[in-house]
Amino acid sequence: MSFAYPLTGLVTVISVLVFFWMGINVSRVRTKLNVPAPNMTGPDEFMRVLRVHENTMEGLLIFLPLLWLFALTSHDLWAAVVGIIYPIGRLLYARGYYAAADKRGTGFSIGLLSTAVLLLGSVYQMVMLAIASGI
Repeated sequence: MSFAYPLTGLVTVISVLVFFWMGINVSRVRTKLNVPAPNMTGPDEFMRVLRVHENTMEGLLIFLPLLWLFALTSHDLWAAVVGIIYPIGRLLYARGYYAAADKRGTGFSIGLLSTAVLLLGSVYQMVMLAIASGI
């Protein structure tokens, strides 16, 4: 069996696992602080953990399509190299935000940088492909 994008696939799985771990943290803190479902408000500790999970979900909606567009228009290795920065940034974002809301900036910026590079790289590659095909 052959798959042309194993590294991009691996980054996708890692990113989803990070998101899954964040969801488990929401459940854990919800139980610890006695915040019953379906409540989406509670003590600051709960709100920070919840926001990390929600913000990561919002980011994945942008990151994953861009990761795959970049892989499809560029190369599996380069997509994975740029893409792996996103889940690393998300872990740093979570670590900072769990401690205090004002400590989330570095991790957020790292994830955003990865997404921005994938966006710019995908747009560039698609424009070059369109030009090459005579459009």
